[in-house]
Amino acid sequence: MRGFASFILLVACWASNASAYSVGFDQVQLYTDSDRPLKASVWYPSQTIFPTERIAENAAFLGTDVVRVGTPQAGKFPLVVISHGYRGNWRNQNWLATKFAQDGYVVASLDHPGTTSFDHSPQAAAQWWQRAGDLSRLLDWLLNESYLLPNIDANNITAIGHSLGGWTVMLLAGAQFDRDQLKQECVLKNNPRVCGLMTELGLNQPQIGEPTGSLKDERIKRVVSLDLGLARSLSRQSLQVLTIQTLILAAGVDIGDLPQAEESGFLAQYLPKNTYEYIVYPDAAHFSFMQLCKPGAIEMIEEEDPGDGIVCQDGNWRTRDELHQVMHRNIIRFIQAS
Repeated sequence: MRGFASFILLVACWASNASAYSVGFDQVQLYTDSDRPLKASVWYPSQTIFPTERIAENAAFLGTDVVRVGTPQAGKFPLVVISHGYRGNWRNQNWLATKFAQDGYVVASLDHPGTTSFDHSPQAAAQWWQRAGDLSRLLDWLLNESYLLPNIDANNITAIGHSLGGWTVMLLAGAQFDRDQLKQECVLKNNPRVCGLMTELGLNQPQIGEPTGSLKDERIKRVVSLDLGLARSLSRQSLQVLTIQTLILAAGVDIGDLPQAEESGFLAQYLPKNTYEYIVYPDAAHFSFMQLCKPGAIEMIEEEDPGDGIVCQDGNWRTRDELHQVMHRNIIRFIQAS
């Protein structure tokens, strides 16, 4: 009986793994003739299962296996767009995008000019509103021009953002930037990780071309904030009237000057009670939402850039991989329920 039970368990595990989609992957340069070209990455359920290749991997971080430009699966799938954090890039949430594509989602991300690892242009960085605009332009391409258009359920779109990306998707949800409020907050508590970026991000004074109204994108049905920053710059009044469903995921381990209670907690304090879910992972740090680190990565990064090894530090309970599994389950459950 024990051997038979083991066989049944093996078959069940095989069936579970077999039900996961193969992941197709592609990268596209968008709006190349504009003054803000965008590099987009897309993941999707693929009919093609080989050959696979490893993407988003380097000496410090683990990547994932995908089929480069695979044939998309027939049918319509929910769409997820992802915004990376300050000076991050599309690779940071590649782990999550790959999991979603395996689950039957089309996923798209991009590198935000001025605030990505590859572009530190002060002029682009100071155009704070463009981050939200980047995702709206990405949606324009996906829903009007992309070869994946037949495979996208345009009525089921989720926006996910980490750190500054969390702030970005809140703007897309209808929250509005309030410069005066941010200045007041920085007088009360001059947080260097937040207030210290005001000038670089164009938040200290009005910028040329800065919009005055909402940046809300009505196509987005729900948003997920992954340990966002700059929350106190979002108008309390605008948060209080948001109707979009919001999942707030926060890191309980403070890496220094970015306490979740003053960031993610600010959202939870002002959003209408029936519109959000708020989860704090007590053993996750701010960068736990990024890709998996290889053994020895902290030491290697510290040798090259002292202080940056923090990107591979988590709490002392679960591993980053275990945290990722819980985060993924929480996000999938939220999407399916809202």
